[in-house]
Amino acid sequence: MQLTTTGGFYEQFVIKSDKYDVALQECIESTVAKLRANETSAGRPGMLLGKIQSGKTRTFLGIIALAFENDFDIAVILTKGTNALAKQTLARVRDEFAPLTAQDGAQIHDIMTVPSGLTGYELSQKLVFIAKKQVHNLDKLSALIGQEYSELANKKALIIDDEADYASIGFKTTPNSGLQANVATQKIDALRGLFESSAFLQVTATPYALYLQPDDLADSDFEYRPLRPAFTELVPVPKSYIGSEFYFDDSQNEESVASFLFREVSPEELLVLKQSDRRRFKIEDCLTSNANASIRSAICTFIVGGVIRRMQNARAGQVPGKFSFLVHTESARQSHAWQESVVMAIKERLAEAADGGLPILNELMGTAYDDLANSIALMAHDLPPKQEVLEKATKALKDDWLMVTKVNSDAQVEELLDDQGQLRLRTPLNLFVGGQILDRGITVAHLIGFFYGRRPNVFQQDTVLQHSRMFGFRPIQDLAVTRFYTARAIYDAMSRMHESDIALRDEIQRNAESPVVFIQRDPAGKVVPCSPNKILISSTTTLKPNKRLLPVGFQTDYAVRTKPAVAQIDALVDEVFGADLEEPVEVPLSLAVDILGLIAPTIRMEEDRGYEFDWDGATAALEYLSNTARGQHNRGKVLLLVRKDRNLSRRLKSQTRGEFSDAPDTAQREGVIARRRAIDMPMLMLFRQNGSEELGWRGTPFYWPVVWVPKNARTTVYSHATQ
Repeated sequence: MQLTTTGGFYEQFVIKSDKYDVALQECIESTVAKLRANETSAGRPGMLLGKIQSGKTRTFLGIIALAFENDFDIAVILTKGTNALAKQTLARVRDEFAPLTAQDGAQIHDIMTVPSGLTGYELSQKLVFIAKKQVHNLDKLSALIGQEYSELANKKALIIDDEADYASIGFKTTPNSGLQANVATQKIDALRGLFESSAFLQVTATPYALYLQPDDLADSDFEYRPLRPAFTELVPVPKSYIGSEFYFDDSQNEESVASFLFREVSPEELLVLKQSDRRRFKIEDCLTSNANASIRSAICTFIVGGVIRRMQNARAGQVPGKFSFLVHTESARQSHAWQESVVMAIKERLAEAADGGLPILNELMGTAYDDLANSIALMAHDLPPKQEVLEKATKALKDDWLMVTKVNSDAQVEELLDDQGQLRLRTPLNLFVGGQILDRGITVAHLIGFFYGRRPNVFQQDTVLQHSRMFGFRPIQDLAVTRFYTARAIYDAMSRMHESDIALRDEIQRNAESPVVFIQRDPAGKVVPCSPNKILISSTTTLKPNKRLLPVGFQTDYAVRTKPAVAQIDALVDEVFGADLEEPVEVPLSLAVDILGLIAPTIRMEEDRGYEFDWDGATAALEYLSNTARGQHNRGKVLLLVRKDRNLSRRLKSQTRGEFSDAPDTAQREGVIARRRAIDMPMLMLFRQNGSEELGWRGTPFYWPVVWVPKNARTTVYSHATQ
């Protein structure tokens, strides 16, 4: 269908604006064309898929402007159910559409404050209604369309579900009625039915929303074909965007500044921050106790990082700027009060040390400076002298630059938001303590520190990643002083979510009709198809081409149990290879599975530190990859690569990537071989470590396995948990 793009709305709103580049305009125009050409509904929506804090709102506002040029008269924007976000959206829409409303071209209303007695003149304009995805809001919207101004039902409407998630498209099982659509889903579909003609567009940054539909299990080829949207349009991501790739992929590269981001927080410290318990932590010892070492270090690093950035800006002739830090570890308000007390105690003790010239201040701030100096030097950015920075940090504490704010209610967020919908930064250093009210939709500018500890019983993909306020458009100078503090288990769970997110997005971009494979083990141990809305994201592994699966964070078992297993594997390896270990050899899948079974009892994961490895999952993945390999002649086989006489230290010298060594293989040697040979068939690499005590092991040899996913493997999400 031919689109009109030269009318007053779209031309003024998008084409003449420097906010919309060519790629974004193409996305907007493609979306509106598809909305006109496709039948959409709450059960089969159009999907606008972006990334967290990547410009989705700007994109759908452009879509509204273009839709108004092409037969649509009404736009309904459904926001997440908080007053702060509804008001933020209203302010954003009114600001963006100001030139049009000034010319009486459009009317924009919050559904709860629509003025009574709208005139025919007003109703003849383009109308935008903003409503929360909440029963009273949706009921009032339905009453306005269906009863008060029934003539509106004859107009063509575009319904936009912003921040689409489980609440608005999901299904739940009830004790009495079985599987049913959530209330919001029912009311949104009912709203759509009021209009003679309408289109439905969901906007999300979490691809799992695409799959939260009723079961439709696949056939025997392991494919699950969920009820897909009518279409999916990807929001272009600018190069300046910093997302999960930076935090979870680039961070594994020691040559990237991202490798300095992650700082591990012990599970014990997260307990300390949950509630007051003087057996664990005495608040008067907040500057010296090991119990709160991470949060103390985080605050000192934030102060020093903020001071460095202000000095850098001033030395470059720029505005010094203001910076922010976010503490988000618990949802309970009593925990926020306790965390606020801990943070305030640290602030006050630091200020006292500054006033008294106590040595502990320079010790703490000096350690923070040394840490940040490494990442700043890697970027070759301006690094002010250490003594000058420490003097400025001392002055910052004396002059009360650090402002601590507890945020755990809608009202508080509304008070703290500026005109752009961002948390207002009132002082040079702003530290916010809060819960889930600070999640999706709330932007935190110049965030250079994030202390995260939320660990629910079930990690929800759309919830946990949306907590990641550190994603967005970040100046590279800020990234050099940014640190992300969380527990190892949480970081690993978020990393798995990132992998699933990227894999699904890549599949959609490559071929929107190509299904992603979801598998699990059934109670009998067989690998079977799995409906993705049954997957617990905390128990998944994403299998994608050239990925490695390996245990990290472990100690070997004692020699009395490890030696016999190693001797058995030695004998199997010698039988297969003889003396030539140079190239990998094809072996039966059963042999590879047997070897993994021998290795598993010899490795003891540091579970108390958050390090886990699912041996059954790795075995199931190997079986699946082998049994579904491209080409019948490749099935039931595995490439086996063995390397002996290795001496890798148990712990990393630099703990920027974590505490323990994580690469028995090397990209330059084994990685090259795997990419060359593992095309259709998976590879099992075995690294026989000498395991000396000097390197942190128990003085006995052991095998460290790596499962390599072949190049032509289908993107697969494997659920470890049986249903």
